[in-house]
Amino acid sequence: MRRLRRPTGGLWSHPDFVKLWTGQSISELGSQVSQLAIPWLAAVGLHASPIAFSLIGVLGFLPFILFALPAGVWVDRLRRRQILIVGDSARAVLLALIPFLWAIGVLRIWELLVLQFAIGVFTVFFDVAYQSYLPALIEREHLVDGNSKLQLTVSVAQVAGPSLSGGLIAAITAPYAILVDSASFIASAAFMVRMRHRENLPRHDADESRPKMWPQVKEGLTWVLGNRNLRSIAGCTGTSNFFGQFVFAVFILYAVRVLHLSSLEVGAVFAVGSVGSIAGALLANRIQKRIGVGNAIVATSILFSAGLIAFPLAPRSFPLPALMAGMAVFGVSAVAYNIVQVSYRQAITPERLQGRMNAAMRWIVWGTIPLGTLAGGAIAQTFTLKTALWVGAIGNIPTFLWVVLSPLRSIRTMPQPVDEVPILPGGLVEGTPLPEPAPTDA
Repeated sequence: MRRLRRPTGGLWSHPDFVKLWTGQSISELGSQVSQLAIPWLAAVGLHASPIAFSLIGVLGFLPFILFALPAGVWVDRLRRRQILIVGDSARAVLLALIPFLWAIGVLRIWELLVLQFAIGVFTVFFDVAYQSYLPALIEREHLVDGNSKLQLTVSVAQVAGPSLSGGLIAAITAPYAILVDSASFIASAAFMVRMRHRENLPRHDADESRPKMWPQVKEGLTWVLGNRNLRSIAGCTGTSNFFGQFVFAVFILYAVRVLHLSSLEVGAVFAVGSVGSIAGALLANRIQKRIGVGNAIVATSILFSAGLIAFPLAPRSFPLPALMAGMAVFGVSAVAYNIVQVSYRQAITPERLQGRMNAAMRWIVWGTIPLGTLAGGAIAQTFTLKTALWVGAIGNIPTFLWVVLSPLRSIRTMPQPVDEVPILPGGLVEGTPLPEPAPTDA
């Protein structure tokens, strides 16, 4: 049997990472098509009511709240590469059902909503497995570089995707444009099937039955809440997501109704943000090498905490420069922050807890998003759109204190996994402080 040689040229010479990256690059570009084509189909083709139309976004996101924690348990029990392949394949089939049902004349809005929810469920499992698989695939010193490359793909797709999606919808109509996304998931799965890396399933004692679901879910939550640095990252990200949604939930309405911007001008603001995201993905590795892992997390958190203040400050007479500057700062810093902090989380977490750690973090930091969306909308409805922007922007400023007041600043290089320590009765990790109560705002 021929032995595989260890790559020596970094991630570019790592064949399995290149396959993963290539497949995900295709998939991310395809997903940009569906993000516009599915709402367009609902609004134009199916004449959805406002309530039904809003449910498209809710049902696509709801699975993360409902299934993220149990998904983390299954990701730690099964081979993650197989979960990735099944997740991509299932989403390809579900997406292909949309144009099929449209072609035979039986697609209705409730069927589209059910398919959107089902696609979201498989996205949850894929997303958790994806973040958990990377530390097993590449060396820990390459995690920031690997996450940077993967995030770069997302950022580039966000720039190129809308134009591609709009062109396809105009050329072949929205239902059939969705086939492009279906094909992209098939391509992604095909690349992962060809990967040669194989995982070992977690070992259990011969007389030990399969652990129950809730104790394993609790262990993942305890790992995150019992580690001061992980708890600080979760607090910073979750609080920022909460207040950030005050701004992003009403910004388009504010831009159109108050600032009287055209669709091209609003698109230009978001395009600048996407370009900033690309810059953040390219700079993240250099930043953490130059100033250290912990300082990179802290510095970027300070920038994105302040970036949203440009939105309510933008003058009505000439708002574009301020809006673009704010979106650029937020795009660069938020993406760089995400790359470094995700890499740090992956680096310190033992292999057997990767799935549950990522699931617990995802559940905490994304669970605040719908709350922020609803709160921002309520403030805008009760008072004014600009009031919601001010509350969100000001509330977002102190979010960096979570990481500034943590021990993260002392971390220079990407650490090795933290030694697993005994779990005390009640689920607390020995030697760590009691988890602090979550902020009432989150």
